Amino acid sequence: MTKRIAFLASDVDVAQSARNKLVARYGNAAPRDADVIVALGGDGFMLRTLHNTQHLDVPVYGMNRGTIGFLMNEFHEADLMERLKAAEEEVINPLTMKAMDQSGQVHEALAINEVSLLRAGPQAARLKISVNGRVRLAELVCDGALLSTPAGSTAYNYSAHGPILPIGSDVLALTAIAAFRPRRWRGALLPSTAHVRFDVLEADKRPVMADADSISFPDIDWVEIRSEPMIRHRILFDPGHGLEERLTIEQFT
Repeated sequence: MTKRIAFLASDVDVAQSARNKLVARYGNAAPRDADVIVALGGDGFMLRTLHNTQHLDVPVYGMNRGTIGFLMNEFHEADLMERLKAAEEEVINPLTMKAMDQSGQVHEALAINEVSLLRAGPQAARLKISVNGRVRLAELVCDGALLSTPAGSTAYNYSAHGPILPIGSDVLALTAIAAFRPRRWRGALLPSTAHVRFDVLEADKRPVMADADSISFPDIDWVEIRSEPMIRHRILFDPGHGLEERLTIEQFT
């Protein structure tokens, strides 16, 4: 049976041009009626597509028409139906973030890659870190800290010298960003069931922003993060080029 495809593209010209060609060749369905969604762009657009379609039980197949394509497959126009038929599916769960700002307003967001806390002023941030209700680090002086999923472990987490996590490892990476004290603290590996809380110390003097996959909230007092197993993001990859293989390759380059 022919798959009904919904083609979505980022705003850049090369992605829009690719979408027009593919729609002319394969037709186009609304995302709610599709058997598969094809996302054309880079990793940022792929993340937005996953967020925007998470209420649909539809897999997403990305083709790279952007700058970075860790979550994307190579772009080819001619053999799309065959590639979709042979594609392998990876299922990932996002993080859910709840944060309260200094005005008392509570914000919530989901993150497929990571939740990060970043200093928003000239002085280093001071953070208290608790895991499952127990204080594990009374004070971390740093530029920030983040909690990453396996899918996001090669993104900001890896740039901050955090570990690469295998897909399906049921582990989260807690990583410091430019830690000043404890100077040698490099983070921790936590089970995916962990409930992590960051309290911002001296929040008025040392302002901190919270970010969940580029959704940002300023002047944060505290942040609570946990994995959300009830939300499943289905991502399709060409055989032999799935997330597990890409994570392995990344560690040997």
